[in-house]
Amino acid sequence: MDASRVARDVESAHDAFLLQGESAADVRPVVLDSWQRSLRNGVDPDSETTDSWADADLRSYRNSHPMSIVRPIVRRLLLDDIAETGLLVAISDADGRLLWVEGDHAAKDRAALMNFAEGADWSERRVGTNAPGTALVVDDCVQIFASEHFSRVVQDWSCSAAPVHDPLSGAMLGAIDITGGPRVAAPEVLSLVRATVAAAEAHLSLKAAGAALGSQVRTGSTLSVLGGPAELVHEGRRIQLSRRHAEVLLLLSENPEGMSADRLAVLLDEADLDAVTVRAEVSRLRRVLGPDAVTSRPYRLAIPLRTDVAAVRSALDGGDTSGALGRYRGPLLPESNAPGIVELREELRTAMRAALLRAAEPGLMREWTLAADGRDDRDCWAAYRALLDPASARYAQASARIELLDRRFGRG
Repeated sequence: MDASRVARDVESAHDAFLLQGESAADVRPVVLDSWQRSLRNGVDPDSETTDSWADADLRSYRNSHPMSIVRPIVRRLLLDDIAETGLLVAISDADGRLLWVEGDHAAKDRAALMNFAEGADWSERRVGTNAPGTALVVDDCVQIFASEHFSRVVQDWSCSAAPVHDPLSGAMLGAIDITGGPRVAAPEVLSLVRATVAAAEAHLSLKAAGAALGSQVRTGSTLSVLGGPAELVHEGRRIQLSRRHAEVLLLLSENPEGMSADRLAVLLDEADLDAVTVRAEVSRLRRVLGPDAVTSRPYRLAIPLRTDVAAVRSALDGGDTSGALGRYRGPLLPESNAPGIVELREELRTAMRAALLRAAEPGLMREWTLAADGRDDRDCWAAYRALLDPASARYAQASARIELLDRRFGRG
């Protein structure tokens, strides 16, 4: 098959369809149907605009999205072999919002010019015919070759995508896509995407089975202290904790052997908090957790308590830097000045930072440098810049940030 000739024929059919409303008989039915939907939805074939989310909104959304569970599978099966091949791998939600776009750095920068980037809405109703957006509409695997895209600005690209479903409910969760040059339209690329989706859905099924088993054999509570106000999930209730109660709970969970009132007082307040005050706080905490939740002499948790701090550590210990960053929503109890909490906060931040520097992955470094812990970290910005193409826009942005930090802190 002469790919160039096919592209020209489809381009002519696309022009005729837009100008004259012809049926475009030489175009594949899945493409023609999508063109017609795009036209009905009012998509402008010459527009380069699409809706995008701010980084903070996107990060919060995608870290809690089910597709974050399959991202390590996608990265291992697709990304490891395409770093310098001109190809991109995108993961979207069920509405076509791009959650992650990773792969060849130069291709990523070129794709960003048409806003094929993390946070952008690439649903069919928004940008017209494209593999991830159309795959979600037809609920099937789709390849879109060059001029088959409804939007002309996208017609230098080809893409292959398939939807991902929840293995229990059957609900559509999102799509996995490979985008790049003409070779992306090859049948074996779609087979690769299908195989990745199958692996992702199998992983989701195992996770669901594990969660179901865990709910039968585990009891206890979950404490979240990273990135904002502390929250406790206990006996089916969500409880907003006071800062002091969050501090006490976290310190007890970090010291399962137990602590005396005097030792707990020192960790809570370097100005020698009175032990009587500590006993009063623990007494109030028992009203929240139950009278037998905290033992005395020493103070020790008598219920299982899982924390997001421990979850981050577990991911780091397992070498899953991406998973750790996904769980690391921000500094540990950022408003606390308790000595024991300050030490835990710095230990976790240092471990997270060291893992990111070892991983040397541009996408992860970008997330870190845009977040609270990395925003003013010149060394991390420099490490991030070293991973970028010097001709890219993000390289220039990183350089500008480094210059700003140098001026602010009197370096250079």
